[in-house]
Amino acid sequence: MTLQLVWFRNDLRIHDNRALAAAAAKGPILGVFLPSVAQWQAHGHGASKVDFWARGVSALKDALHGLNIPLVQRNTDTFDRAPETLLAIAREYGAQALHFNHEYPLNERRRDDAVLAACARENIAAHGHHDAVAFAPGELLTGKGDYYGVFTPFAKAWHRQITAERLALDDAPTAQTPLDIHIGASDDALIAPDTQPADTAVDPQRWPAGEDAAADQLARFLRFRGRYYNVQRDFPAVSGTSELSPYLALGMISHRQCLQAVMSENNGQLAEGDAGLGTWVNELVWREFYQHVAAGFPQVCRHQPFKDNTRALVWRDDDAGFTAWCEGRTGYPLVDAAMRQLVATGWMHNRLRMVTAMFLAKHLLIDWRRGEAFFMRHLIDGEFGANNGGWQWAASTGTDAAPYFRIFNPTTQSTRFDPDAAFIARWLPELAPLVPKARHNPPAAERSQLGYPQPIVEHKAARQRALDAFKAL
Repeated sequence: MTLQLVWFRNDLRIHDNRALAAAAAKGPILGVFLPSVAQWQAHGHGASKVDFWARGVSALKDALHGLNIPLVQRNTDTFDRAPETLLAIAREYGAQALHFNHEYPLNERRRDDAVLAACARENIAAHGHHDAVAFAPGELLTGKGDYYGVFTPFAKAWHRQITAERLALDDAPTAQTPLDIHIGASDDALIAPDTQPADTAVDPQRWPAGEDAAADQLARFLRFRGRYYNVQRDFPAVSGTSELSPYLALGMISHRQCLQAVMSENNGQLAEGDAGLGTWVNELVWREFYQHVAAGFPQVCRHQPFKDNTRALVWRDDDAGFTAWCEGRTGYPLVDAAMRQLVATGWMHNRLRMVTAMFLAKHLLIDWRRGEAFFMRHLIDGEFGANNGGWQWAASTGTDAAPYFRIFNPTTQSTRFDPDAAFIARWLPELAPLVPKARHNPPAAERSQLGYPQPIVEHKAARQRALDAFKAL
């Protein structure tokens, strides 16, 4: 039987992996992983994400070892080296077939097209599989035959057309007969620490890597928090979200595994039944929506707004304001607490992602792309579609964007979603001595006494400035 190469990327698991299952049906398997650290850095990924990636590959290697599947690693630096590297591996080990799971941002699609073309020239059978989505981009279209640019009709179409076959799980392959090949030491190395970005990686114990860790996280969420997700997800002091985003971003768990687990808890239903679980399912559909947006509207992959008219928006050059935002020194406690959480843990609560993003884009009127890049550099779950989509939503430049006149008042958000100011006290210990009510917007004298900055901008004036900028369009 012909040796099958399986090229792992953002699908670091052996269970329910479309490419791996397809390859196992055709012959013995040799796994391949191509660390592209220079490309990852160019795409903005920071030390936390790269470290999580490396630990995820290590866990994958161990899982594959149990199936007698070796994993070859070859540093490629950039995507344009992938075709020649894969062909070299195929020649070296006598492989005649290649399997991989599609990725949808523009650079990744161009890389994969180049790989398919190179394999065709070498008479290597190359197969791309749609693993990260239930519907391949282009399968769900509007009545006019266009990609959806609004989430709600996309979600309705998704739920209307979803079938059991699309959500069926693929078993992990059975153990194969050991291959009579030699994997060199250079092919067996993890991503070298000295090739990682300069940012400090977060504590690995906070985010254990691998599909076993992902499965445990899913089980805990569904057992203890899933049915309360719709009422608890907006409160950052409460552990009310799944915290599965890092595992989904690198494919240590599949969306199908998540949805199947929901149906097991929800009498076989997705959109109906328990309100908490149904709300969480909607978040998974959002992730798929953003993959379709990346494929259907490639301008968003070129640092351009989804809404063409917002290209003319005049952003402010305010390095001091941007630095204050990055360092959690804006004088708005909820914003500052959230930014400190991000830098310290590599993760930020979803409600706070909206609050902090809107503060940068609307209160400070600083280009959302600067914030998008900062998030990507620090997020352990940094993934282009969700990060870009969230930032463009907050800046009113993207799909389903918040109306330009929707501008969160950070203090109101604070009193509503952190009513006891417990989250603020945790991440801004200088404000912990204050009574909870005072932590949301401390008086000027107490700010000075406690060493906490005055607000760098006044809400009402900043709001009007943003409105004027958008009206000028």
